[in-house]
Amino acid sequence: MITVGIVDDHAIVRSGLRQFLAEHVDIRVVGEAASGRAAIDLVRKEQIDVLIMDIAMPDQNGLDVLAMLRAKAPDMGVLILSGYPEEHYAVNLIRQGASGYLNKECDPAEIVEAIRVISLGKRYISPGVADLLAQRLGKEDESLPHEQLSEREFQVFLKLAKGRTAGAIAEELSLSVKTVSTYRTRLMTKMALNSNSDLTYYALKNGLLD
Repeated sequence: MITVGIVDDHAIVRSGLRQFLAEHVDIRVVGEAASGRAAIDLVRKEQIDVLIMDIAMPDQNGLDVLAMLRAKAPDMGVLILSGYPEEHYAVNLIRQGASGYLNKECDPAEIVEAIRVISLGKRYISPGVADLLAQRLGKEDESLPHEQLSEREFQVFLKLAKGRTAGAIAEELSLSVKTVSTYRTRLMTKMALNSNSDLTYYALKNGLLD
């Protein structure tokens, strides 16, 4: 039996997934969460093989939650099920520890296939993500600027693009303000941008903000 948790801030999405997965005898949904903090609590309380998680949530984004989950439950699989197209986030999230990435417009049967693959300790790479990885293999210099950021730089970049201050980011990520400023300097250099408004424009242009 594969135990599954569902993390999404929309009740209708959680309900639909639960009902659909209930039709499969080898899968059992053991809990749900509507936010990043609730996801951490859920993982603490339940033994979960595969967590299905959106990345757009009200309190903490999926990137922050993914990092915490990887620290707290390194053996648990995390399947990202997002409304964002694969080309926006998939490669970054898989690099940062996600076990798979699917767009919410995928065939529901693919979600079940991904859960079964991930439960075996493997990564599920959809055809779309496989194409993205193949295109970027050995072409780091041709990748988009944000794809060259480290995990932490990418987290800080998204928060700055959303208008967060260095102090707020430091508190959210349990870092010092000086460290956040260092990450900001690095990512600005890598992306060849000059201001926070440049970051916001870039993020909107590339579909990285809600």
